[in-house]
Amino acid sequence: MTDAVEDWLNRVAQFANGPVADAAPGWSLGGAPAPGLIRDAAALGLTGIEVPPASGGQGLDFAAKVAAAERIAAVDFGFAMSLINSHNVAARLVQSAPPQVQARFVPAILTGEITACTALTEPGAGSDAGAMITTARRVPEGWCIAGEKAWIINARHAGVAIVHARCTGPDAGTGGAAIGAFVVDLTDPRVRLSPLDSALAQTSLGTGAIALNDVVVPESHLILPPGTAFKSILGEINAARSYVAAMCCAMLDAALDAAVAFGRQRQTFGRPLAGHQGWRLPLAQVRSELAAARALTDAAVAAGPDRVQILAAEAKINAVTMCQRHMPTVLHAMGAAGLSPHHCVARHLGAVQSAALTDGATAMLLERVAQLTGSVVRPEHATKG
Repeated sequence: MTDAVEDWLNRVAQFANGPVADAAPGWSLGGAPAPGLIRDAAALGLTGIEVPPASGGQGLDFAAKVAAAERIAAVDFGFAMSLINSHNVAARLVQSAPPQVQARFVPAILTGEITACTALTEPGAGSDAGAMITTARRVPEGWCIAGEKAWIINARHAGVAIVHARCTGPDAGTGGAAIGAFVVDLTDPRVRLSPLDSALAQTSLGTGAIALNDVVVPESHLILPPGTAFKSILGEINAARSYVAAMCCAMLDAALDAAVAFGRQRQTFGRPLAGHQGWRLPLAQVRSELAAARALTDAAVAAGPDRVQILAAEAKINAVTMCQRHMPTVLHAMGAAGLSPHHCVARHLGAVQSAALTDGATAMLLERVAQLTGSVVRPEHATKG
């Protein structure tokens, strides 16, 4: 990376370790990021990383986005995902929306005036995006969209969404080929936003549901027509698996740092915890496995389009399962102190469960890897006996 990008990433880290770290303990207890903090993140360029300078963004590459996401996620995964999701909408609008649609929404996202979301998942369609039942039918004014989206990052407060819906009509196609992507103003009175909470407090994700009650959008708001939207979203999900893997590595790295600092100052049986071999060795094992996960994640981030599907899936599987296995190890190394919201460990322990479900659940990804690597024995190739 250039010196300018490194300097920017240092400022992102300062922002994460300052204002974000100050606010994050409250988010783990049910609070939500203040609008001012989102605007500060936008002023730092976090909502326009890959957006071209001509459109008001920074014009940086995917690796820079991943590096920035890591620095925020090391403090709070939910806030990092919230910012990246707004960013991704701005980048998609600049790439695919007509100028008048860009002018209406992109500047507001880039300044943090509004947040944005991509509405794909439904109550009955998660990893199987082809099973969505939200529909879009042609009307004289454009398109009429009806359905419900669930577990959408930023949906409880977003001002605009890219909504994926199954287009109806004789020329709409079938399966994934029938899915189109539409820009929807979420302030429309026919849209209802509602929060979705879980027992693992992660309100900084802004997770919510979107009910679309015959929302009419003009033709210009169809930014990815049937036949292109499904392929596009699959490509974006592949990329997301790489940065989610990187964010998991960043969370575990930060948790390890917290445990090591605690072990140096906490006295037990006449010496620091870190002076006990039985305390040190489990953390050394975590550190070793983290290094391997980082290497696989770095390969996925750097991969070309021919290999990104396998590497991104493998990186996310590896990083998520490693965090799920070892975040409790780090928590136990800190004892009850690790449960304090002022430490990141318990917050990251909950966040990795969200990461495991984001952009493809682990079981589905394992099956995908099996298919891509030829490990699946299909019925027509099976032998008897």
